[in-house]
Order: sequence, then structure tokens, then C-alpha cells
Amino acid sequence: MTRTRAARRIAELRQEIRRHDELYYVQDRPEISDAEYDALVRELSELERQFPELITPDSPTQRVVGRPGEIFRPVEHRAAMLSLESTTDLKAIRGWEARVRRLIGLPEGGYVAEPKVDGLGVALVYERGNLVSGATRGDGRVGEDVTPNLRTVRAIPSRLSGALANATELEVRGEVFMPREAFERLNRVLELRGETTFANPRNAAAGSVRQKDARVTARRPLDFFAYHVSHVSGVASFTSHWQTLAALREAGLPVNPRNARCPELEAILAYAERLATERDRLPYEADGLVIKVDSLDAQRRLGSTGHHPRWALALKFAARQATTVVRAIELQVGKTGILTPVALLAPVTVGGVTITRTTLHNEDEIRRKDVRVGDTVLIERAGDVIPHVVQVVRSKRPPGTRAFRFPRRCPVCGGKARRPRGEVWWRCLNAACPAQLKARLRHFGARRAMDIRGLGEAVVEQLIARRLVRDFADLYHLRPEDLVPLDGFAEKSATNLVQAIAASRHRGLGRLLYALGIPHVGEHVAMVLAIEFGSLARLGRASATDLAEVRGIGPKSAESVVAFLGEESNQLVLERLQQAGVVTTEPRRAGDRPLAGNTFVLTGKLKHFTRDTARARIERLGGRVTDSISAHTDYLVVGASPGQKLDKARRLGVQTIDERALGRMIDERGATAVSSTSRFFVDEG
Repeated sequence: MTRTRAARRIAELRQEIRRHDELYYVQDRPEISDAEYDALVRELSELERQFPELITPDSPTQRVVGRPGEIFRPVEHRAAMLSLESTTDLKAIRGWEARVRRLIGLPEGGYVAEPKVDGLGVALVYERGNLVSGATRGDGRVGEDVTPNLRTVRAIPSRLSGALANATELEVRGEVFMPREAFERLNRVLELRGETTFANPRNAAAGSVRQKDARVTARRPLDFFAYHVSHVSGVASFTSHWQTLAALREAGLPVNPRNARCPELEAILAYAERLATERDRLPYEADGLVIKVDSLDAQRRLGSTGHHPRWALALKFAARQATTVVRAIELQVGKTGILTPVALLAPVTVGGVTITRTTLHNEDEIRRKDVRVGDTVLIERAGDVIPHVVQVVRSKRPPGTRAFRFPRRCPVCGGKARRPRGEVWWRCLNAACPAQLKARLRHFGARRAMDIRGLGEAVVEQLIARRLVRDFADLYHLRPEDLVPLDGFAEKSATNLVQAIAASRHRGLGRLLYALGIPHVGEHVAMVLAIEFGSLARLGRASATDLAEVRGIGPKSAESVVAFLGEESNQLVLERLQQAGVVTTEPRRAGDRPLAGNTFVLTGKLKHFTRDTARARIERLGGRVTDSISAHTDYLVVGASPGQKLDKARRLGVQTIDERALGRMIDERGATAVSSTSRFFVDEG
């Protein structure tokens, strides 16, 4: 690079860094991640190293960045609050340690390693043990007086104890931070109020400390760690940083319990590796660790630049956040028909992984964050968690962008999409939608649905891949010769599957409704509807109001059934099922439903029934199958090796019957006297 080009780029970098300093330190609304900011500073440092004649005293590499805000009274620090030299490379730690030894030899006492908590740095001044002022860093020499706000942070004592309480004057450096769980709770509250949420815990802490009204700060869940004594007078001086940490703890100031002494380089590297593995389990955000020479005399001998102390180094972890551009927003159709918006991103590395796409969750989330195609967004990825959009960088929004609108049609099949009342999801209603077909066919053939033995995942995949099945009705047109060419099939196994499919025609309307996979329609709701209406034709003519009047049917289930049966593509599938001979009726005569109004639960192992058979026969006779037992239970059916339900039944005085009594009740179809108010419960385990 020529000197002219270098000078031009240096000027651009300085201007850009100063703008981001203003956003980060003063306005608490950064537009780029820490890693991206560090990259700008490294580029500037490298250019200044190549062209030292272009270095100026006001360069961000030569002085502490930031400035005090205008809301609070300025206050001068007792000693400058410098920045830290930082690196993301473990090898750089070796270089730093070698430089320290070259300048002063092996420092007495070794080093101290501390988690680099991501919060707001502050300076606290105590006089004879009493807190008299608290300030932000500002430009490193002059900060903002936020004393009333810091007094509301419970972790910061107003009165010290121990030896430091006798100091004529004491200035303590520390970090105000917001614990992770508290940060998540705060953002949930702000969302409910319709207020702007914070991008990360650091912004939340900084924004909370800089409130005009200290009562707002008092309501925020802030915490504090002290990490340095920058000035002290009136008491015996310390000889090591580790001693000062112990004195701070004795004085009542919280000190991070994960701080550790490291006698040599290898101990530092081991600490760094250990902290990196613990990072996701820490109760606070930590973006790295800080390594300090322990000896205070060695610190004085090493000195400082105008930007950072030479006796300390920050090792940054892999970035959790980065900014990138939304290139497109597409909809994915899940196996249950849910339409999920996905942002397609310009590739960006976050946490060591290249991210090209991320979910936008649902319509409400897109609206809340106002994510648009062309937007620059801040992406976060913590640990192995799926990356997500933290916020939109509004200042970089191109002109002419439009808010994203959910389509009313499925992008895969063109069928109607619907967002049920009270839900956040849009769903494709088409039961034959190719995106849903695999999962729907597996559910259709499940034991408690149409019970088609042999219709497993591998078979379903082949049926779809060979285009032998495009919807449920196609199953009933399969022939053995269609199946023999598939992997895993011979003539006998192909015949067995076709026979199993044929047998499923007679499961009845209740099992069919459940097998169709209608949202909010489980086994019980499906059987209640089947018994109440008797036929698919009558059910199809019912309104949501009619359905909701049926006992045990809620408004969500009612609306979902009406929407599903009203979809033209579903009507065609159901018509083809009827043409294929699938039974779409259920017995409704009172004599056929002697167990109507009764609910059953079994406990223990049955000899004469399988659980599924017992459930099916009880429900076909109008009974209900649930899982719990209570004081309202009249009968508990007990099999071999019963579970805890039997003990509970005895405590509650619930009458128990055995499996033979249940068999007689079913076989005699109500010949056994059963009160209309009786409830029987069948336990699943």
C-alpha cells in the first residue's frame, strides 16, 4: 500500500472507530459486534505500524476512546481508566509474556487471571470507608457522575469494612453487569410493554446505569464485581494485585470467585482453556479473560502507554455476535404444516461457525424487530445455540425497503394458509402438501391412528420418492407388485402391507379424524366428535359454534376442524378415501355407547388386552381414556404389577376393579350396572 492510500484508509478507520465509540460508550446502542470493532482497531494499528509517521496523538490507538455524556456532571478520575490491549490468539499470550520477561524478568508472584465480565466499567471513590462518588469511564480521564444510580446497586456497599475502611481516599475499579437470567427476564418484560429491548447484557447494564431517574436503575437487576484498586491513601500499601483483591473482598466489595493465581505461562493457558469450556455455564456474559502481572512493583516498572497498561492483556473469546445483511426472507414448511420464516444472510462467521441463514420464528417476531430484506442485522450465536437476529441496524437500512408480509398461501403446494386465533403460527391446511406428506403418512399409519403395520419411515420415504403415494388415499390403491421393487420387500412382505392397509379401512371415524393430523385434534377430541356427529358428512356441515357446544371440545379445536374440512384440497382427499372404502362413520345409538360419560385409566400389566386395544374398545363404546386419578375417580382398573396409582387410589378411597371386570363390562356392552356419573381411569404405566 502506498503512503497516500494508507493515509486515506487511516483517516477512514479513525472516523469509523470514533463513531462506534460514541455509539458504544455514550449512547449504549452499538451497531457492530465487539469482534468487528476489534478488527477495525487491528487494521488501524497495523497501518500505523507500517507508516509510523502517520501516527497522531489523537488516534484511537494512542489514547482512551469515548467521551463523557452530556446528561451527567463530569467527574475527573483519580487515575486514568485505560483500555486493555487485547488479542484472540493464544499464541499472542506467549508473545506478551515473553515481552514482560524481557523487560523486567520473571515477575515475582507470577500472574493473576480473571474472567472479563461484559458490563460497564465504573470507578468508585470512598473516603474513610464511605462511598462519596461513582463514575463511568468516559474518555478515561473524565467520566460521568452516576453516584445516585450506583447507590441503588445492592452489590455496591455504601460503607466499607476491614482495613480499607480506614483509607483516607480509595478509588476502586469494577464492572457493573446484568446476570444472564435477569437480562432475559428484563427483555421479556420490555417486550410485553411494547418497549425497545436490549441487544445484550452489556447494553442493558450500561443503559440501566445511565438512567436520568435513579428509581429506574433501582428496578433493574444489576450486579457488581470489583477488580482493581487504582488509588489509595492513608493505609499501608499492598505489594501484589492478589492482596488488593483479598482486601476488597474483606471490605465488603464483591470479587469474582473465578479469579485465579497463575505462577507461569502454562497455568495461564490452562486457565484460559478451562474458562472457555465454562463460558456457557457462567451466570454472566464473559467475552474473555484478563491476565495481569501480580506484583504491583512490576506493574509500575512496566508502566503504560496512553492507551493501555503494559502489565495486562485481554484474551477475547470467539465472537458471539456479528453483523450481516439479509439477502432474502423465505418460508419453510414444517412436517406439521407450520410456516417458518427464514432469513437468508450474507455469510458471516459467529462463534467459529459460518452462518448463512437463521430462523425469524414467526410473524409477530418479524413485526416486533421489523426485519426486512436488505437490512443490516446483528446476529448472535451463544455456544451451540441456533443463531438468531438480535436487532436491526436501522441507520444502515437502504431506502425503499418494505415490511415483510406473510403470504396467505403455502409456498410449497399453494394451499390455503391460516393463522388460528390465539396462535403465533401460520399453517398450511393441505393434508396432501408435499412438505408435510412424510410426517403425515407416518402419523396416519401409527398404532393409535389407522394402525397400518409395516408402514414405517423407510417405507414411507420410498413410497414418496417413487411417487406411488401423493396423499392418504393413494395408500388404498397400492398393489403387491408396486411394493416388491422397493428395498426390503419380497412378495410376502408386500402382500402383508397391502392387507394391513386394507384392514385399516374399518377403524371408524374417530381413528380416521385422529389419523388426519388436524391441529388441536388428539385421540380424545377425535373420538368425541366421531361419536357426537356419527359421520364425516354431518361433521362437515357443522359450524365452529356447533362444534364448540360439544362437551370436551374447545374453541381452538372447533375452529381447526372447520378450517381443515373447509379446505378444498382436503375435501378431495377425503372423497377419495371414501371411494377407496374407508369407513367415515361411527356408531351413535345409545345402546352402542354404554360407557358414554365415563373415563378410564389402567394401572399395571394387562393379560387379555393390549393397552391400545383396551383404549380403542373403551372409546368405541363412548368411554374416555385419560392418565390421572383423583378423589373424583370411582374405579381404578388394576393389572399385574400395578404402579403408584394403586397406592393413591387406596389413600383416596377409590374403588378398584380387576381386568376381568373390565372385560365383562366391555363384552356385555353395558350389562354391568354403571352409574351415569361414574369415572374409570386407565393409567399408561
